[in-house]
Amino acid sequence: MTRGRSDGAQKKRLLTSVCIVAVFLVLLYVYFGSKNAGESALEYGSRSLRKLGSSYLGGDEDSDLGGKQDDVKFGLDEEDGITPKSFPVCDDRHSELIPCLDRNLIYQTRLKLDLSLMEHYERHCPAPERRFNCLIPPPAGYKIPIKWPKSRDEVWKANIPHTHLAHEKSDQNWMVVKGDKIHFPGGGTHFHYGADKYIASIANMLNFSNSNLNNEGNLRTVFDVGCGVASFGGYLLSSDIIAMSLAPNDVHQNQIQFALERGIPAYLGVLGTKRLPYPSRSFELAHCSRCRIDWLQRDGLLLLELDRLLRPGGYFAYSSPEAYAQDEEDLRIWREMSALVERMCWRIAVKRNQTVIWQKPLTNDCYLEREPGTQPPLCRSDDDPDAAWGVNMEACITPYSAHDHKSGGSALAPWPARLTSPPPRLADFGYSSDMFEKDTELWRQRVDTYWSLLSPKISSDTIRNVMDMKANLGSFAAALKDKDVWVMNVVPEDGPKTLKIVYDRGLIGSVHNWCEAYSTYPRTYDLLHAWNVLSDIEKKGCSGEDLLLEIDRILRPTGFVIFRDRQAVIDFVKKHLAALHWEAIATSDSTSEPGQDGDEVVFVVQKKLWLTSESFRNTE
Repeated sequence: MTRGRSDGAQKKRLLTSVCIVAVFLVLLYVYFGSKNAGESALEYGSRSLRKLGSSYLGGDEDSDLGGKQDDVKFGLDEEDGITPKSFPVCDDRHSELIPCLDRNLIYQTRLKLDLSLMEHYERHCPAPERRFNCLIPPPAGYKIPIKWPKSRDEVWKANIPHTHLAHEKSDQNWMVVKGDKIHFPGGGTHFHYGADKYIASIANMLNFSNSNLNNEGNLRTVFDVGCGVASFGGYLLSSDIIAMSLAPNDVHQNQIQFALERGIPAYLGVLGTKRLPYPSRSFELAHCSRCRIDWLQRDGLLLLELDRLLRPGGYFAYSSPEAYAQDEEDLRIWREMSALVERMCWRIAVKRNQTVIWQKPLTNDCYLEREPGTQPPLCRSDDDPDAAWGVNMEACITPYSAHDHKSGGSALAPWPARLTSPPPRLADFGYSSDMFEKDTELWRQRVDTYWSLLSPKISSDTIRNVMDMKANLGSFAAALKDKDVWVMNVVPEDGPKTLKIVYDRGLIGSVHNWCEAYSTYPRTYDLLHAWNVLSDIEKKGCSGEDLLLEIDRILRPTGFVIFRDRQAVIDFVKKHLAALHWEAIATSDSTSEPGQDGDEVVFVVQKKLWLTSESFRNTE
């Protein structure tokens, strides 16, 4: 009898335990089921997070890193906003993360993309709940990059520890590994003996004086598509020519990373389905050297995108076996491509060996003289050729404006006079020459102030890659003409389309939305200029913390950020300095600048060099 009561009690206790476990499991299921989006974010991000080790270099020795704090609003209505102690650090395998060009994200979200159209190389950004929200660590052994101009020819192998291109392109002189450095002899797929000789040969083909491709300052901006490691663009710089070198994050994943590490202007992108983020009539020359692009696909759609980007009278230099027509397939491509460009009103300027150079017409006359129904058609009159953010390409020819047609060209002054000469397209915005000149002078004064604030921390070769995050007319970049730097001028996608003025000044840049990550590798810029950028995204309802993390991602260790914004925004940035491992360098209000007033504050910070415990051990 007693044993029976004992067995019953045990069964009761067992049943109770099972019920408790079942309830607990149900609660777990309900909790995580209700956080389905959060689980996706975990899969994509948080499992890759870890704390920064005690071997933090250049920062606080006793940093206690935990999770991300709640967003701090810019407004200072609250008495005491939360100050984040730290941001988590991404796993080392994410040291090269490009959030909007991440194939892991495409795989996890099961996006249905057409690989034949290169859609998988276009931008696909994570939703806010799927962002990593962590600091991107440098690779093991990372060193401060070699300074320009030496960097054109060599970089630290540890900074980009990818040598497969050196082996794959060993017969083409792209790059050579020598000890702890990677050297760039200046070769390419089509120019094994050096980009400098190849560039001179193109100038010679066009009968430019002294075999100088800049054509006495009339050829300034170049678009190099399928650029490899950008040696073509790197060697153009000595001729006062600046190139936008473009390549996708494809099987040769690190081409653009190498270019930017070298100090050469470059951008991650692809000729796929969307227009490239540049305005119409931006480049005097487009270049493709065995870039492996099928120019005939989709009724010549990709070639027509080049046509949109070329200025009146602009050139397309095409170096490829098709231009030589060695076999039947090459001959077929050559015939079809020749017929297409003829219908586009391009003419052959010169053809030699495996290079052909076509020239775009100066006016609309040829377009108007074509037979009715000729393909490709002219674009619709309501098509904006300068709309360049998320806009689908169309297989149509962009005719010139009435002004450009009448002037028979872009009417730009030769370089360097065009940098400070009011361009004709100013009239598109209702700006006068006087307004342009005042803006140029205003930013000259502001840049003088910036450099005086930076002077204790920099020497003549400290800064090379610069980004102006809100370029407006490009006057910040124009004020840096005498510095040995280049500037990526970024214009917001939802503001005035002033990027065409930037290009008309002989500068380069791209359209962008700062609520998203930029199309570049981590650690690619030495200096970022953020003029009211945080204020702008606050109005859109985007996260200020996300933008600070993005700035940190693209900023090189020991690089600088110049914030120019209202005091509330500067206070917001200051609250995050410790979490980002940034150091305040200088502060100045706008009233201290010559002839300035207003409530803008200038705040300069520097990013510290740090390594994780793991990467520090690997370095040792």
